[in-house]
Amino acid sequence: MIRRREFITLIGCVAAWPLAARAQQPAMPVLGFLNGGTAEGYAPMVAAFRQGLNEAGYVEGRNVAIEYRWAEGHYDRLPALAADLVQQKVTVIAATSTPAALAAKAATSTVPIVFTTGGDPIKLGLVASLGRPGGNLTGVTTLNVEVGPKRLELARELFPGATTFALLVNPASPLAATVSKDLQAVADTLGVRLHVLHASTEADFEAAFATAAQLRAAALVISTADPLFNSHAAQLGALALRHSVPAIYQYREFAAAGGLMSYGGYATDTYRLGGVYTGRILKGEKPADLPVQQATKVELIINLKTAKALGITVPVPLSGRADELIE
Repeated sequence: MIRRREFITLIGCVAAWPLAARAQQPAMPVLGFLNGGTAEGYAPMVAAFRQGLNEAGYVEGRNVAIEYRWAEGHYDRLPALAADLVQQKVTVIAATSTPAALAAKAATSTVPIVFTTGGDPIKLGLVASLGRPGGNLTGVTTLNVEVGPKRLELARELFPGATTFALLVNPASPLAATVSKDLQAVADTLGVRLHVLHASTEADFEAAFATAAQLRAAALVISTADPLFNSHAAQLGALALRHSVPAIYQYREFAAAGGLMSYGGYATDTYRLGGVYTGRILKGEKPADLPVQQATKVELIINLKTAKALGITVPVPLSGRADELIE
């Protein structure tokens, strides 16, 4: 017979076993996802990032937790958001925009950081070199800033006799000066005048398109690789159609919503690769040992329906080079 005291002790031990087992299980790693835009505007990119994580063996909620931090176009919030993730002791930070990457780098020199950027990570000061990043950062760069001048060339190809064009930039973007300088150089080569317009909040969009129309700009080139613009690509496309402004941006969502053309890299592919790298770091690899990847795919989308509405005839050589024609 088991005495009462022994029985109670035995029951207590049995009840404690599940607790002990749970205590011995490793804690689920937590990664911080930092972005200068909005959750809604970046939904396709977040889905692609999760896909990359899945390819590396991680599923959100199952064996990894994600803490999301969105600046919603207010880049001055990013330093505090990055500091908060560091304070939360996340395992790795996915800094998925240029402003976010710079804020994360300034916030920590020890927490691993995986960035995505449309700029040159060396010129931005994120890494020492692409092949040997060094430090606690690595990531993926895509051809967007580099192909920005090409957007102006495409616009000029569409309007060969035009002398006036406009460029829309977010002055708060770390890449604004580079983009403006690069496109001005192209404008000088083409012998055209380039008006630089500013929009630092969503509330500025309407006035920017109205100004482009007043200037009688043949076309408006929208600056690339900016989270504010990326978060509102569809809205920008609709505004371009409403104001009858031929415009070109980097993402298909812009052309699909009424913008005339889009030309740029595949954002979803960039974020998928960023997710893969984040997963590899979660497994124990070091950022310094992972070369910066370069996503090199670009696509040209032309909205023929918008062109017809604006009374524009797209030259056959240009439409023939398009990856997709929206009719």
